[in-house]
Amino acid sequence: MPQRKLPEEFILRMRECLGENELQKYLECMNKPMEHGLRVNTLRMEASEFEKLSAWKLERIPWCPGGFYLDEDAGEDPPSRHPLYYAGAYYLQEPSAMLPAAVLPVEPGNRVLDLCAAPGGKSTALAEKLRGKGYLVCNDISASRAKALIKNLELFGVTNAIVTAETPERLSQAFPGHFDRILIDAPCSGEGMFRKSSSMIADWTADKPGEYAAIQREILEYAVKMLRPGGMIMYSTCTYAPDEDEGSVQYLLICPKQRKKS
Repeated sequence: MPQRKLPEEFILRMRECLGENELQKYLECMNKPMEHGLRVNTLRMEASEFEKLSAWKLERIPWCPGGFYLDEDAGEDPPSRHPLYYAGAYYLQEPSAMLPAAVLPVEPGNRVLDLCAAPGGKSTALAEKLRGKGYLVCNDISASRAKALIKNLELFGVTNAIVTAETPERLSQAFPGHFDRILIDAPCSGEGMFRKSSSMIADWTADKPGEYAAIQREILEYAVKMLRPGGMIMYSTCTYAPDEDEGSVQYLLICPKQRKKS
């Protein structure tokens, strides 16, 4: 595959974060093919059942029960066109994207919010954990993106989900102190997508992390208002920028008076 040329400002920041040895490992990784994966819909069948039916070479993903690395070339039919896909037996998802919903401790009966939910990979995973008990509010501010979300929830046979297309501010007015678990897969500068898409590299500028950090912090502020005492927020991004990751978490943890002065 062609060598990916990364922005020099991005490389300088990654060198500062990683050190020279780890940076070289990262750059080598950038020129390897991306990993593909699928996650079995355990509302329909067990992962072991799917393995027997699968037309492709599969390898278990250790951090996601029901998740598999997928060799798309080792099978007759493309996985996106197979009858089992249209039957909602699995969701095509990159292995790293399976992690947030996999590690968020959701139990049947919980009240769960997926705040930036489209197109539905994480929402369907959360619904599997609920096992039809409690409920899941799946929100995406974009009504057009919410249509894909509805489609995937329906394919999975999810019966206890509500789909909304609201701002976090308006949701916080409707659900104050309400949710046991909140997942925020926040909009970000997308640095973790560079290996997948050269267009993400072309769109990146040094200002992007700061711009997205401001959006993320607003989302986090409203999310906290919707969390019940003792609840848990899972915050994830697909970027490496400290401003968007550690910086946003740090911002949330400092007291409100300090936040207003900053």
